[in-house]
Amino acid sequence: MRFEHVCIESLAVALPEEVWTSAAIEERLRPLYERLKLPVGRLELMTGIRERRMWPAGTRPSDASAAAGRAVLAKSALRAGQVELFIHAAVSRDMLEPATASFAHRKIGLPGTAQIFDVSNACLGFLNSLTIAAGMIESGHIRCAMIVAGENGRPLVEQTLRTLVERPLTRNEIKPYFANLTIGSGAVGAIVCHRSLVAGRAHRLLGGVARAATGHSELCQGDTDGTESLAMQTDSEQLLLAGVALARETWDEFAGEQGADFARFVCHQVGSAHRRKLFETLGLDVAKDFSTFETLGNTGSVALPATLAAAVAAGAVRDGDRVGLLGIGSGLNCLMLALEW
Repeated sequence: MRFEHVCIESLAVALPEEVWTSAAIEERLRPLYERLKLPVGRLELMTGIRERRMWPAGTRPSDASAAAGRAVLAKSALRAGQVELFIHAAVSRDMLEPATASFAHRKIGLPGTAQIFDVSNACLGFLNSLTIAAGMIESGHIRCAMIVAGENGRPLVEQTLRTLVERPLTRNEIKPYFANLTIGSGAVGAIVCHRSLVAGRAHRLLGGVARAATGHSELCQGDTDGTESLAMQTDSEQLLLAGVALARETWDEFAGEQGADFARFVCHQVGSAHRRKLFETLGLDVAKDFSTFETLGNTGSVALPATLAAAVAAGAVRDGDRVGLLGIGSGLNCLMLALEW
């Protein structure tokens, strides 16, 4: 993929106010910890995640996406009426039908002339949506798109806590549930447009490479669990190994096409072990990484773009910097994109 005229015109994040620390989660798991004689503090020690945020009970993903959509419009020099494509790109959805994009579209107040739909691909939905919008802009079909993602991890974490406390699971049987406890909530929105619509600095999307290894699709699987609950089981060790192997393959081609000289890397936010293994395998300088998993946890499709927004706000990404976006999602899928900020 190569793009000549596509820019991220604005980027904004919406975060819940409610903070769940890893210590507080372990306190709720006290009966499990005491029964299995597990050491307190292992959750933060193994993941590097101190805390994550959660939307209030009853929040719909479209509420979160709409909050991010309104936030990015407030930052943008473009108007709502100029949006010709609107994508809700989260794992979380209000329901199977209609598309969650239809609810968020109404809540934001976007025009009826905009084409709307959902894109769901585990943690890669937002990056996939960037390439879809970029292709439509590059081809001349549209000039301006809004992409939003609102992830609500609360139902999954709540159900996981109930399962771990109420069922007589062994040490081996709790392992597939552990990754669930890293999940957080958040929302992000971006205005993506033709560079001719940008008055100031054009943050250009240059291109990227995608790869799939669907033979590993069983390593992380989630689904509904009753009316308001979610369930997910993950083979964390094998997912890490297979994901990093796929990233290695993707990086080799990506670096060949886009070059390996990046001022900053922004990756999907899983935890400290994943970051360490990824950078070691790709031979990259971990000092060029910017992370948010320590305070936000894994927020699904929101994680990478929200971290990019945080890096820009912190001054870690400056005008003219080349930024590598390294996305990996269960499935397995890998998508790496190059930005010239």
